[in-house]
Amino acid sequence: MEERDKALIERLINHDETLRKYWEEHLELEKKIEEYNKRLYLTPEEELEKKRLKKIKLAGKDKIEAILAKYRKEIK
Repeated sequence: MEERDKALIERLINHDETLRKYWEEHLELEKKIEEYNKRLYLTPEEELEKKRLKKIKLAGKDKIEAILAKYRKEIK
């Protein structure tokens, strides 16, 4: 995620509960995926779980982007 997006999130997170929920979920998924990335070997089940987490993270990121786009329109 770009730095300008992160800065906007930091400004808005205390005012938008939905944005906060998605952002916290995004960070938590990032941590879980990073744990899998640290391992030298993943079982097939772990590989599937890692892919599943990435899909959820991507869907959440899309929702975050939609919220940010709404705020950017209001700012302009």
